[in-house]
Amino acid sequence: MHAFVYTGLPSRVVFGAGTLDRVADEVRALGCERALVLSTPQQTAPANDLARRLGSLCVGIFSEATMHTPVTVTEQAVAFAREQRADCTVALGGGSTTGLGKAIALRTDLPQIAIPTTYAGSEATPILGQTERGQKTTQRTLKVLPEVIIYDVDLTLTLPPALSATSGMNAIAHAVEALYSPEANPVISLLAHEGVAALARALPVIVTQPADRAARADALYGAWACGVCLGSVGMALHHKLCHVLGGSFDLPHAETHTVILPHAVAYNERAAGEPMRRLAQTLQSSSAAEGLFDLARRLEAPAALKDIGMPADGLDRAADLAVASPYPNPHPLERAAIRALLDDAFHGRRPSAQ
Repeated sequence: MHAFVYTGLPSRVVFGAGTLDRVADEVRALGCERALVLSTPQQTAPANDLARRLGSLCVGIFSEATMHTPVTVTEQAVAFAREQRADCTVALGGGSTTGLGKAIALRTDLPQIAIPTTYAGSEATPILGQTERGQKTTQRTLKVLPEVIIYDVDLTLTLPPALSATSGMNAIAHAVEALYSPEANPVISLLAHEGVAALARALPVIVTQPADRAARADALYGAWACGVCLGSVGMALHHKLCHVLGGSFDLPHAETHTVILPHAVAYNERAAGEPMRRLAQTLQSSSAAEGLFDLARRLEAPAALKDIGMPADGLDRAADLAVASPYPNPHPLERAAIRALLDDAFHGRRPSAQ
């Protein structure tokens, strides 16, 4: 057993079916009485329902959350929260809404309740990604970690199969990179394999039987486990590439993670050694990269960057941005090799370990 350091994250998790009914009690438990509900424009109806459940505890709805957490939107939300004298936020939705809640908390210290409706997992992390002037940056601070997470399996039953697939692959990426992080430890590695196994088991069922409650519960549990991994240790090449592609080329978040993940793992598979061999076993494959690629194909998820909006003439710039600042990674960061990785991902080629 190697020496390690593990620090648990201070958050409360409420998991089950029908748990949305407990949101008012959780607001009161925080000592709050003026909750601001957050959502995207597409989720105003569920946000209105949540506001109804909160009753007099709700002081308003801000429904302009959007992908990659633009600073301009955050500033509007902060101004609205101050106008309404909100004393907490309740974010209902996927990573975009959770990200807005975190960005508000960073600037105001308002406590947060996150109610995920996808498998993003960011609700379980003290990490905030923000976009400004075409650049996405991230920071890690406990100021943005939600105090309470309410997981309600019922809220995921209507998540479309295609979005379930890419959202789940996004969650798996958090666990995969945790396995070869410099801060890797046996507690997080156990959670990582548990999360990957749960999602790999659940997602193929969900894409053919979206209303399967057992599969939905498995996937939501797996997403939480993978999110804890992301929040507990550092990430590497995969997440760096996805932030570059999302922030600089406005590619959809979950789809980008889905496409890049097998190729980033192929880049690192030999250098990462034993962690990737164990991941291959968890995926029931001879190779971690090929196992992830095959899982995504089984889910009929996007396979190529060119199919999700990436311009071919942007690949060189993406490679330059990916190596512009140093960060830990099992395999050395080589501009030519990363450019080749991006080319494979652009065309959707089957990955193979370098």
